[in-house]
Amino acid sequence: MITEMNRKIISISSKRQLTIPGAFFAKLGFGDKAECIIRDNELVIRPARLESNGEFAEEILSDLIREGYSGQELLEEFKARQSKVRPAVKKMIDDAHRMATGEIESMSYDDVFGGEE
Repeated sequence: MITEMNRKIISISSKRQLTIPGAFFAKLGFGDKAECIIRDNELVIRPARLESNGEFAEEILSDLIREGYSGQELLEEFKARQSKVRPAVKKMIDDAHRMATGEIESMSYDDVFGGEE
């Protein structure tokens, strides 16, 4: 829900620069970098993530909660699973390159992602 507390009209300079309101900056924990994302017909500006893998954070958390994790156990399992995302994506990219160059045979969806559990 959009309220006066979480909405503000800001100016854009002739150099396409804008200033994030101080209260928003502090509340969201911005540092010296911001990430810009086009989502539907909106521009989302949020604090830049120092680590990747954030793209899957919601999915990982959703799975963990559905599996019954909570508290410190949730945090520990989240960190463990999130740490596996980057190596898995790198392997998929490497395998795709090797398939494209004919170094290895192409794989099916089930070969890459496994069958339904």
